[in-house]
Amino acid sequence: MNVLLNVLWIIFGGLLAALGWLLAGVLCCITIIGIPIGLQCFKFARLVLTPFGKRVYFGNMSSGSVALNVIWIILGGLGLCIGSIAMGVGCCLTIIGIPFGLQHFKFAGLALMPFGAEIREAE
Repeated sequence: MNVLLNVLWIIFGGLLAALGWLLAGVLCCITIIGIPIGLQCFKFARLVLTPFGKRVYFGNMSSGSVALNVIWIILGGLGLCIGSIAMGVGCCLTIIGIPFGLQHFKFAGLALMPFGAEIREAE
């Protein structure tokens, strides 16, 4: 079932979203200071490409992760979170779109705190 949902996700916008995150990661990695943010963008791109069957675990919150999360929220994480929530609500308005809406809500949580988050296969 996850394979079918991932294929539908890619066809209906997931590929475009993943390419956007990939481009953002490349642009962030141009500067040495932006490399940690760029690596998180690559993590997002991988998750956005095939989100079904994966879970996000928030744990490893060191002081460095907290500081980077605060900077991330200020520079764009809050906007990404609000956008993901809006897309999630829009998808959940239809019965067919509910699984896609739930994925957008997963992205909203990750958009707020990407540093220290780990993406694993769902059990």
